[in-house]
Amino acid sequence: MPPLIHSLLDTDLYKFTMLQAILHQFPAAYGQYAFRCRNQPDYPLSQLHKELEAQLDWLCQLQFTQPELAYLRSLRFIKSDFVDYLELFHLQRRFIRVECDGDALNIHIEGPLVQAMFFEIFVLAIVNELYFRRLDTPQVREEGQRRLDEKIATLLRFEAEESASQRFPLLISDFGTRRRFSREWQQQVVEQLNAALPKIFRGTSNVWLAWKLGITPIGTMAHEFFQAFQALGVRLRDFQNAALEAWVQEYRGDLGIALTDVVCMDAFLADFDLYFAKLFDGLRHDSGDPVEWADKAIAHYRKLRIDPATKMLTFSDGLSVDKALELHRRYSPHIQVSFGIGTHFTNDMGLEPLQIVLKLVSCNGQPVAKLSDSPGKTMCSDATFLAYLRQVFKVGAPEADSVAQ
Repeated sequence: MPPLIHSLLDTDLYKFTMLQAILHQFPAAYGQYAFRCRNQPDYPLSQLHKELEAQLDWLCQLQFTQPELAYLRSLRFIKSDFVDYLELFHLQRRFIRVECDGDALNIHIEGPLVQAMFFEIFVLAIVNELYFRRLDTPQVREEGQRRLDEKIATLLRFEAEESASQRFPLLISDFGTRRRFSREWQQQVVEQLNAALPKIFRGTSNVWLAWKLGITPIGTMAHEFFQAFQALGVRLRDFQNAALEAWVQEYRGDLGIALTDVVCMDAFLADFDLYFAKLFDGLRHDSGDPVEWADKAIAHYRKLRIDPATKMLTFSDGLSVDKALELHRRYSPHIQVSFGIGTHFTNDMGLEPLQIVLKLVSCNGQPVAKLSDSPGKTMCSDATFLAYLRQVFKVGAPEADSVAQ
């Protein structure tokens, strides 16, 4: 089988932005990641073991080309010394291992954070494509195209009938690299969205596609950036403030959408004071009820006497086109809104998508955790630390916490 990843740009933008901040501020940080599949696959993922090993061998031979480095240099928030580092960069095979546990596939990543954090999107995309190759048929492709055509038609109707009456424009991006049916299918989807919806389609999180298609790369930070600060030498209660401040110092006004659900929205807003609320352009939703979340965000801005219309809410949790339109109609009279749609764009083929994740579970030898607003998304390697984190931030325990071993 040929390599499924052909370029180190074939990943999400926030991998580069987080990696740059970590390299500049915490180059010695060390992390460990754990893999989990949240749903029941149609066949055991352990059957992919040998193919995955071969794909990882290929992945770890890739290096950035000079045209790719030149593109990265053209992004104003990417610094020249970071590109110089990437010129020498390639992923080290020794930091990732794959094992089978019965029918389950165990993937362990452990090493310097400047290496370990860069594996995630590649590995998830590879597992997805290997898995769906066995289920791929012409009928599946036809159904995927039919559904994509239907989404585009829905968005064109909105543009023709409702866009003029909206206070703020509808902005939608592709966030589907990690859950894609295949690399080729994601490219086909993004090309069609970009051609059909130039006023609505804002860009893609995939850096390679953004480069090749001349569209905007989208992304700022992920949960792992905040999680790392739980073990980077600050008091646990202050880790969100430390992460936000580190981001501000690195980007000084660029990439100003902050992720809110590392220890749930209420705990985030308790730290998101006037200083940060003025410095950041907006907030990103990735778990929990989006209406409850957005209402809290708008109320928080108003409490701080900030006009919500000057800020943006970005929704990115399991969105469909219909859900995005519903949220846009509800909130665009009050605040700018945008939408990152992942699986619903890049893996809506009539087959059940895999719900696979690779999460940071320790940093510098200490456990870290994400306390999600959605039951079942919390993931941690240490139940004692998870309980302590809940106590520090006064977050109750849902029924479906997951402890990754």
